[in-house]
Amino acid sequence: MEGEVEFIVPGIPKPCKTWYTVFGDLSPRTRRHRPLVALHGGPGATHEYLLTLADLTRAHGIPLVLYDQLGNGRSTHLPEKRGDGAFWTEDLFIAQLEGLLAHLGIQDEYDLYGHSWGGMLGGRYAMRQPRGLRRLIIANAPVSMELWVAAANRLKTELPLAVQAALDKHEAEGTTDSQEYQEAIMLFYGRYVCRLEPWPREVAGIFEAMASDPTVYSTMIGPSEFFITGSLKDWSLLGGGLNNIRAKTLLLNGRYDEAQDSVMCPFFRDIPRVDWHTFKNSSHMPHHEEREEFMKVVSGFLLKND
Repeated sequence: MEGEVEFIVPGIPKPCKTWYTVFGDLSPRTRRHRPLVALHGGPGATHEYLLTLADLTRAHGIPLVLYDQLGNGRSTHLPEKRGDGAFWTEDLFIAQLEGLLAHLGIQDEYDLYGHSWGGMLGGRYAMRQPRGLRRLIIANAPVSMELWVAAANRLKTELPLAVQAALDKHEAEGTTDSQEYQEAIMLFYGRYVCRLEPWPREVAGIFEAMASDPTVYSTMIGPSEFFITGSLKDWSLLGGGLNNIRAKTLLLNGRYDEAQDSVMCPFFRDIPRVDWHTFKNSSHMPHHEEREEFMKVVSGFLLKND
Protein backbone atom coordinates (compact mmCIF):
# COMPACT_ATOMS: atom_id res chain seq x y z
CA MET A 1 0.00 0.00 0.00
CA GLU A 2 1.24 3.46 -0.91
CA GLY A 3 -0.16 6.81 0.10
CA GLU A 4 0.37 10.46 0.89
CA VAL A 5 -0.48 12.52 3.94
CA GLU A 6 -0.62 16.30 4.19
CA PHE A 7 2.21 17.87 6.19
CA ILE A 8 1.62 21.48 7.19
CA VAL A 9 4.99 23.23 7.44
CA PRO A 10 5.08 26.62 9.18
CA GLY A 11 6.32 29.35 6.87
CA ILE A 12 5.75 27.34 3.69
CA PRO A 13 2.77 28.69 1.72
CA LYS A 14 2.46 25.73 -0.64
CA PRO A 15 0.94 22.39 0.43
CA CYS A 16 3.45 19.76 1.49
CA LYS A 17 3.03 16.00 1.59
CA THR A 18 4.68 12.93 3.07
CA TRP A 19 4.85 9.92 0.76
CA TYR A 20 4.82 6.49 2.42
CA THR A 21 4.51 2.80 1.66
CA VAL A 22 3.31 0.00 3.91
CA PHE A 23 4.18 -3.70 3.83
CA GLY A 24 1.88 -6.01 5.76
CA ASP A 25 -1.13 -5.41 7.97
CA LEU A 26 -1.33 -2.35 10.23
CA SER A 27 -4.72 -3.14 11.74
CA PRO A 28 -4.41 -3.66 15.52
CA ARG A 29 -7.21 -6.23 15.35
CA THR A 30 -5.61 -8.51 12.79
CA ARG A 31 -1.85 -7.86 12.71
CA ARG A 32 0.45 -10.38 14.37
CA HIS A 33 3.14 -7.95 15.52
CA ARG A 34 3.79 -4.27 16.20
CA PRO A 35 4.55 -2.19 13.09
CA LEU A 36 8.13 -1.13 12.44
CA VAL A 37 8.62 2.42 11.15
CA ALA A 38 11.93 3.08 9.38
CA LEU A 39 13.78 6.40 9.24
CA HIS A 40 16.16 6.66 6.30
CA GLY A 41 19.55 8.32 6.43
CA GLY A 42 21.28 11.16 4.66
CA PRO A 43 19.92 13.54 5.59
CA GLY A 44 18.82 13.72 1.99
CA ALA A 45 18.55 10.05 1.06
CA THR A 46 15.32 8.24 0.23
CA HIS A 47 13.47 5.14 1.45
CA GLU A 48 14.49 2.80 -1.40
CA TYR A 49 17.75 1.53 0.12
CA LEU A 50 15.74 0.31 3.14
CA LEU A 51 13.39 -1.82 1.04
CA THR A 52 15.33 -4.90 2.17
CA LEU A 53 13.59 -4.48 5.55
CA ALA A 54 10.48 -5.89 3.89
CA ASP A 55 12.17 -9.29 4.40
CA LEU A 56 10.93 -8.92 8.00
CA THR A 57 7.36 -8.72 6.74
CA ARG A 58 7.66 -11.63 4.36
CA ALA A 59 9.40 -13.94 6.85
CA HIS A 60 7.84 -12.92 10.16
CA GLY A 61 4.71 -10.88 9.46
CA ILE A 62 6.19 -7.69 10.95
CA PRO A 63 4.35 -4.73 9.37
CA LEU A 64 6.76 -2.18 7.89
CA VAL A 65 6.30 1.51 7.16
CA LEU A 66 8.80 3.30 4.91
CA TYR A 67 8.55 6.95 3.94
CA ASP A 68 10.52 9.78 2.38
CA GLN A 69 11.45 12.62 4.67
CA LEU A 70 10.57 16.16 3.63
CA GLY A 71 12.77 17.41 0.80
CA ASN A 72 13.52 13.91 -0.46
CA GLY A 73 12.23 11.22 -2.80
CA ARG A 74 8.49 11.32 -3.44
CA SER A 75 7.72 13.71 -0.59
CA THR A 76 7.61 17.45 -1.20
CA HIS A 77 10.89 19.05 -2.27
CA LEU A 78 11.81 22.55 -1.13
CA PRO A 79 14.88 23.62 -3.13
CA GLU A 80 14.16 27.22 -2.21
CA LYS A 81 15.22 26.29 1.34
CA ARG A 82 18.72 25.23 0.35
CA GLY A 83 21.21 26.76 2.77
CA ASP A 84 18.54 27.57 5.36
CA GLY A 85 19.88 25.71 8.38
CA ALA A 86 17.25 27.22 10.65
CA PHE A 87 14.54 25.51 8.59
CA TRP A 88 15.93 21.96 8.30
CA THR A 89 15.79 20.94 11.97
CA GLU A 90 15.16 17.82 14.03
CA ASP A 91 11.86 19.30 15.16
CA LEU A 92 10.73 19.54 11.53
CA PHE A 93 11.45 15.89 10.83
CA ILE A 94 10.00 14.73 14.16
CA ALA A 95 6.78 16.63 13.40
CA GLN A 96 6.64 14.87 10.04
CA LEU A 97 7.11 11.48 11.73
CA GLU A 98 4.42 12.17 14.30
CA GLY A 99 2.00 13.27 11.59
CA LEU A 100 2.56 10.02 9.72
CA LEU A 101 2.12 7.88 12.85
CA ALA A 102 -1.19 9.60 13.59
CA HIS A 103 -2.38 9.31 9.99
CA LEU A 104 -1.71 5.56 10.01
CA GLY A 105 -3.28 5.17 13.46
CA ILE A 106 -0.23 3.45 14.97
CA GLN A 107 0.93 6.18 17.34
CA ASP A 108 -0.01 4.16 20.42
CA GLU A 109 2.16 1.13 19.65
CA TYR A 110 5.07 0.82 17.22
CA ASP A 111 8.79 0.12 16.92
CA LEU A 112 11.29 2.48 15.31
CA TYR A 113 14.33 1.71 13.15
CA GLY A 114 16.69 4.58 12.31
CA HIS A 115 19.64 4.18 9.96
CA SER A 116 22.56 6.64 10.05
CA TRP A 117 20.94 10.12 10.18
CA GLY A 118 17.70 8.25 10.83
CA GLY A 119 19.31 6.74 13.93
CA MET A 120 20.34 10.19 15.11
CA LEU A 121 16.78 11.39 14.65
CA GLY A 122 15.37 8.27 16.28
CA GLY A 123 17.61 8.73 19.30
CA ARG A 124 16.49 12.31 19.76
CA TYR A 125 12.85 11.33 19.41
CA ALA A 126 13.16 8.46 21.89
CA MET A 127 14.66 10.84 24.47
CA ARG A 128 11.30 12.64 24.43
CA GLN A 129 9.62 9.40 25.57
CA PRO A 130 6.82 9.16 22.98
CA ARG A 131 4.07 7.11 24.53
CA GLY A 132 3.72 4.52 21.79
CA LEU A 133 7.38 3.69 21.17
CA ARG A 134 8.12 0.16 22.34
CA ARG A 135 11.44 -0.77 20.73
CA LEU A 136 14.17 1.33 19.14
CA ILE A 137 16.91 0.28 16.72
CA ILE A 138 19.77 2.75 16.25
CA ALA A 139 21.65 1.47 13.23
CA ASN A 140 25.03 2.73 12.04
CA ALA A 141 24.56 6.14 13.67
CA PRO A 142 26.73 8.47 15.76
CA VAL A 143 25.91 9.95 19.14
CA SER A 144 27.68 13.18 18.14
CA MET A 145 29.12 14.73 15.00
CA GLU A 146 32.38 15.50 16.78
CA LEU A 147 32.94 11.78 17.35
CA TRP A 148 31.74 11.01 13.82
CA VAL A 149 34.22 13.37 12.16
CA ALA A 150 37.08 12.12 14.34
CA ALA A 151 36.31 8.52 13.35
CA ALA A 152 35.95 9.42 9.66
CA ASN A 153 39.27 11.23 9.68
CA ARG A 154 40.95 8.19 11.20
CA LEU A 155 39.47 6.03 8.46
CA LYS A 156 40.62 8.54 5.87
CA THR A 157 44.22 7.86 6.85
CA GLU A 158 43.75 4.28 5.62
CA LEU A 159 43.12 5.50 2.07
CA PRO A 160 45.95 5.70 -0.49
CA LEU A 161 48.10 8.77 0.07
CA ALA A 162 47.14 10.25 -3.30
CA VAL A 163 43.46 10.02 -2.39
CA GLN A 164 44.07 11.64 0.99
CA ALA A 165 46.00 14.44 -0.72
CA ALA A 166 43.17 15.06 -3.19
CA LEU A 167 40.61 15.26 -0.39
CA ASP A 168 42.74 17.64 1.67
CA LYS A 169 43.56 19.82 -1.34
CA HIS A 170 39.98 20.39 -2.44
CA GLU A 171 38.67 20.90 1.08
CA ALA A 172 41.34 23.54 1.70
CA GLU A 173 40.71 25.26 -1.63
CA GLY A 174 36.92 25.10 -1.46
CA THR A 175 36.69 23.05 -4.65
CA THR A 176 34.74 20.11 -3.26
CA ASP A 177 32.47 20.10 -6.34
CA SER A 178 35.39 18.98 -8.49
CA GLN A 179 35.37 15.59 -10.21
CA GLU A 180 38.60 14.61 -8.47
CA TYR A 181 37.11 15.23 -5.03
CA GLN A 182 33.93 13.33 -5.86
CA GLU A 183 35.93 10.35 -7.12
CA ALA A 184 38.02 10.37 -3.95
CA ILE A 185 34.88 10.39 -1.80
CA MET A 186 33.52 7.39 -3.67
CA LEU A 187 36.68 5.43 -2.82
CA PHE A 188 36.01 6.17 0.84
CA TYR A 189 32.38 5.13 0.47
CA GLY A 190 33.40 1.89 -1.23
CA ARG A 191 35.33 0.91 1.88
CA TYR A 192 33.22 2.29 4.70
CA VAL A 193 29.66 2.75 3.39
CA CYS A 194 29.01 -0.33 1.25
CA ARG A 195 31.62 -2.98 0.45
CA LEU A 196 29.53 -4.90 -2.08
CA GLU A 197 30.68 -4.83 -5.71
CA PRO A 198 28.78 -3.67 -7.58
CA TRP A 199 26.56 -1.68 -5.27
CA PRO A 200 22.91 -2.69 -5.16
CA ARG A 201 20.81 -0.37 -7.31
CA GLU A 202 19.01 0.97 -4.23
CA VAL A 203 22.30 1.95 -2.56
CA ALA A 204 23.61 3.69 -5.67
CA GLY A 205 20.29 5.50 -5.80
CA ILE A 206 21.09 7.31 -2.55
CA PHE A 207 23.82 9.30 -4.22
CA GLU A 208 21.80 9.83 -7.37
CA ALA A 209 18.97 11.28 -5.27
CA MET A 210 21.26 13.61 -3.35
CA ALA A 211 22.94 14.74 -6.58
CA SER A 212 19.59 15.51 -8.23
CA ASP A 213 18.44 17.56 -5.24
CA PRO A 214 21.25 18.36 -2.78
CA THR A 215 19.12 20.76 -0.73
CA VAL A 216 18.88 18.78 2.50
CA TYR A 217 22.30 17.10 2.50
CA SER A 218 24.27 20.19 1.52
CA THR A 219 22.44 22.32 4.10
CA MET A 220 22.66 19.92 7.02
CA ILE A 221 25.95 18.11 6.26
CA GLY A 222 27.99 19.88 3.58
CA PRO A 223 30.45 18.47 1.04
CA SER A 224 31.07 15.02 2.55
CA GLU A 225 30.83 12.71 5.55
CA PHE A 226 34.13 13.91 7.00
CA PHE A 227 34.08 17.56 5.91
CA ILE A 228 30.94 18.77 7.67
CA THR A 229 30.11 22.44 7.32
CA GLY A 230 26.32 22.30 7.58
CA SER A 231 23.83 22.83 10.38
CA LEU A 232 24.59 19.43 11.97
CA LYS A 233 28.25 20.31 12.46
CA ASP A 234 27.90 20.62 16.24
CA TRP A 235 25.00 18.17 16.66
CA SER A 236 25.14 15.89 19.72
CA LEU A 237 23.02 13.73 21.99
CA LEU A 238 25.70 13.86 24.69
CA GLY A 239 25.28 15.87 27.85
CA GLY A 240 22.27 14.17 29.36
CA GLY A 241 19.06 12.67 28.12
CA LEU A 242 20.03 9.28 26.72
CA ASN A 243 19.20 7.73 30.07
CA ASN A 244 15.62 8.98 29.54
CA ILE A 245 15.09 6.51 26.70
CA ARG A 246 12.51 4.05 27.99
CA ALA A 247 12.27 1.84 24.92
CA LYS A 248 14.29 -1.35 24.75
CA THR A 249 17.10 -0.46 22.32
CA LEU A 250 19.32 -2.33 19.87
CA LEU A 251 22.51 -0.80 18.47
CA LEU A 252 23.86 -2.00 15.14
CA ASN A 253 27.06 -1.29 13.25
CA GLY A 254 29.57 -3.03 11.00
CA ARG A 255 33.20 -3.90 11.52
CA TYR A 256 34.21 -1.61 8.63
CA ASP A 257 31.51 0.98 9.30
CA GLU A 258 32.09 4.72 9.14
CA ALA A 259 29.96 4.50 12.30
CA GLN A 260 32.89 3.09 14.24
CA ASP A 261 32.48 1.72 17.77
CA SER A 262 33.78 5.02 19.15
CA VAL A 263 30.74 6.92 17.82
CA MET A 264 28.25 4.45 19.33
CA CYS A 265 29.80 3.63 22.71
CA PRO A 266 27.97 6.45 24.55
CA PHE A 267 24.63 4.99 23.43
CA PHE A 268 25.61 1.68 25.00
CA ARG A 269 26.89 3.37 28.15
CA ASP A 270 23.90 5.64 28.79
CA ILE A 271 20.73 3.98 27.45
CA PRO A 272 19.25 1.88 30.30
CA ARG A 273 18.02 -1.17 28.35
CA VAL A 274 20.33 -1.70 25.41
CA ASP A 275 21.98 -4.46 23.36
CA TRP A 276 24.64 -4.08 20.66
CA HIS A 277 25.48 -6.21 17.63
CA THR A 278 28.38 -5.63 15.24
CA PHE A 279 28.29 -7.35 11.83
CA LYS A 280 31.70 -8.82 11.10
CA ASN A 281 31.63 -8.50 7.30
CA SER A 282 29.79 -5.21 6.88
CA SER A 283 30.41 -1.51 6.73
CA HIS A 284 27.50 0.97 6.83
CA MET A 285 24.88 -1.19 5.08
CA PRO A 286 24.58 -4.56 6.86
CA HIS A 287 20.97 -4.81 5.70
CA HIS A 288 22.50 -5.31 2.24
CA GLU A 289 26.00 -6.61 3.01
CA GLU A 290 24.89 -9.36 5.42
CA ARG A 291 21.23 -9.41 4.63
CA GLU A 292 20.34 -12.84 6.04
CA GLU A 293 22.25 -12.35 9.30
CA PHE A 294 20.84 -8.83 9.65
CA MET A 295 17.26 -10.05 9.40
CA LYS A 296 17.97 -12.79 11.94
CA VAL A 297 19.36 -10.30 14.46
CA VAL A 298 16.67 -7.67 13.96
CA SER A 299 13.73 -10.06 13.96
CA GLY A 300 15.06 -11.73 17.10
CA PHE A 301 15.15 -8.35 18.85
CA LEU A 302 11.72 -7.21 17.66
CA LEU A 303 9.96 -10.48 18.46
CA LYS A 304 11.61 -11.27 21.76
CA ASN A 305 9.18 -11.27 24.68
CA ASP A 306 10.79 -9.33 27.51
